[in-house]
Amino acid sequence: MKAHLPIAILVLLSIAEAAQQKPEKNNMDLVGYNDLQARSAYQPTIHRQGQRWIAYVGHHGGSQLNPLTGKQENNGTSVVDVTDPKQPKYLAHIPGEPTTPGTGESGGAQMARVCDGSQLPRADKNKVYLLRSFGNSAHEIWDVTDPAKPSRVTVVVSGLRDTHKSWWECDTGIAFLVSGAPEWRTRRMTQIYDLSDPAKPVFIRNFGLPGQQPGSTGPVPTELHGAMSTGPKSNRIYFGYGTGANGIVQIVDRGKLLSGPKDPTESNLIYPQIARIDLPPDMGAHTAFPLLTMQLAEFAKQRLRQGSPAAAGVEHDHDEGAAPQRTQARRDFVVAVGETTANECLENRQMVRVLDITTESKPFGIATWTVPESSGNFCDRGGRFGTHSSNENFTPIYYGRVLFIAHFNAGVRALDVRDPLQPREIGYYIPAVTEKTDKRCVGTGGEQRCKIAIQTNNVEVDDRGYIYIVDRANTGMHVLELTGAARRAANFR
Repeated sequence: MKAHLPIAILVLLSIAEAAQQKPEKNNMDLVGYNDLQARSAYQPTIHRQGQRWIAYVGHHGGSQLNPLTGKQENNGTSVVDVTDPKQPKYLAHIPGEPTTPGTGESGGAQMARVCDGSQLPRADKNKVYLLRSFGNSAHEIWDVTDPAKPSRVTVVVSGLRDTHKSWWECDTGIAFLVSGAPEWRTRRMTQIYDLSDPAKPVFIRNFGLPGQQPGSTGPVPTELHGAMSTGPKSNRIYFGYGTGANGIVQIVDRGKLLSGPKDPTESNLIYPQIARIDLPPDMGAHTAFPLLTMQLAEFAKQRLRQGSPAAAGVEHDHDEGAAPQRTQARRDFVVAVGETTANECLENRQMVRVLDITTESKPFGIATWTVPESSGNFCDRGGRFGTHSSNENFTPIYYGRVLFIAHFNAGVRALDVRDPLQPREIGYYIPAVTEKTDKRCVGTGGEQRCKIAIQTNNVEVDDRGYIYIVDRANTGMHVLELTGAARRAANFR
């Protein structure tokens, strides 16, 4: 009972609890909110459907009452109309896979990607399609043309050991699915499908790191977390392996991956690889977000030494009457974000790390960013403290200018990345806990202690500039907007 605790401890507990009873913010305001039926949330995807904007939110395993049906339903996919971001309207819940008791993230339907049939090469042009994981065992396609009445189209692949954060190119239909093919030696690898006609999936190939493939021997490299593709034009895919330790960032030639030899031999797996960055043991790569063709004003007047091997794609200046000279101003980067997985700082903290990949074959780290723990006594608040993920939409409002980072009990942080050598925080929002926010515990038995804490899990933005954060501890979805100096860093013109 609190009445028996020393006064000093009572004071500290009261301060910590009070801080979470109201939102904390800087240059970011709340626009709207939905409780997502108190389901533990993972990935939000915001999609424009005609004149409407729909949020598709993937959930971790668990079960909650769906007031729309009056039934207890396994956590799956929430469908929310955010056309008016001030009043998000819950439209439907698509149940997910049942959760196996005592197995944490099993069950649910964590991932959601959406494409219009009008953009997919061979789809029904009048439909809208949802690609989602089904727990750890399958990937599915749903017809969400009427988002309030979703219907399943097909199962892309089933019988898997695991799934996670997939990527779907709407203009080509190519999908990079995070799967656990039973014959592979790792829990998560890549399965590539042509979903240009979502009703008729076509398998292309399996892919992973050498040592993960069937029949290989020796140590198994850390498992895949997810991929981000820049499509046919830029011809690159950025893979992040490992979440909180032994991370790997892999840069892959997309064309070679899709058209190269498919048999998963070691040489065939290496063939499309441009670079592999093995990170330190305490660093993960949950998300590998590319920042390409960045113009660094600081180096606009700087010229590369004559005769030096310049990186491919470095900017050329053509002054009339003078020979072309190459500048240092245009550079490419990858932002590697790790995932902190233990509560109350009981493991290495994950951070934002920026890698310079201007010369792709010779990448190197140039910057690190984290929220200072002392700025909010975050280790004492309960739950996880550290990075988890970034937004993934490349909207020109924010791309190359502002990157949003989900930071668990430190909420969402807005980073000015116009100079990737010096990422700088320009805003943040930490929601208040609610009666639905779930506890987070450390220890076992009589040594266990639990606290109620915000756990901002993932963040996404839409093409209007709204920011969406969802909570791992059942608090729901907050719709936000930048204000003040942070808003001026974006490109709302």
